[in-house]
Amino acid sequence: MEQVSYRQRDCQDQEQIDAFLDTARVGIIGIGGDIYPYAVPVNYVWHEGAIYFHGMGSGKKVRLLEAHPAVSFTVFREDRTVTDPVPCKADTAYFSVMLFGEVVRVNDLRQATGALQKLLDKYTPGVYPQGMSERMVERYRSAKDGNTVAVYRIHPVHLTAKVNKGD
Repeated sequence: MEQVSYRQRDCQDQEQIDAFLDTARVGIIGIGGDIYPYAVPVNYVWHEGAIYFHGMGSGKKVRLLEAHPAVSFTVFREDRTVTDPVPCKADTAYFSVMLFGEVVRVNDLRQATGALQKLLDKYTPGVYPQGMSERMVERYRSAKDGNTVAVYRIHPVHLTAKVNKGD
C-alpha cells in the first residue's frame, strides 16, 4: 500500500492515533458500489485494534458490504484555517486517519454484544447503566424491516495518519 506522500505530515505515533480514533465520533466507510463508490458516515468504536460499527441488517450498505468487503475507513478532524500573508500558503490544521481492510459481519453474539456496549459507552455514557445483554441484542428487531442489528468489524491491514498542527 502507498505511504503518506507528504512526509512532513505523516503521523506514526500510535498512541496519538489510538487517542484520536477513541474520541472522534464519525467515520466514513468507503465501499465499492454498483456504479459509483459508496461512502457512508457511521458512528463507530475503535476497540482492540479494530473498527466496529452497526446498522440495520438489510439495505444498500449491507448488500454492498457483502459484495465488496474490501473497504476504506476515514476519520478526520478539522481544527482551524491557517492563514498566511501569501494566499497560496493558506492551509488547514487537521488530524486524519485512513485505514484499509476487509469488513466482516460479527456473527458471534457475545462479540456483537460487546461491540454494541462499547458503542453505547462512547455515545451515551451513563444513560443505560444496566448494560447491553446478549438476549437484548438477539431479540432486537428494526422497526423498519424487522431485521436484527448487524455489527461489523474492520481489522486494518494498512493504516495511515496525517497531522498538520498549523504552527
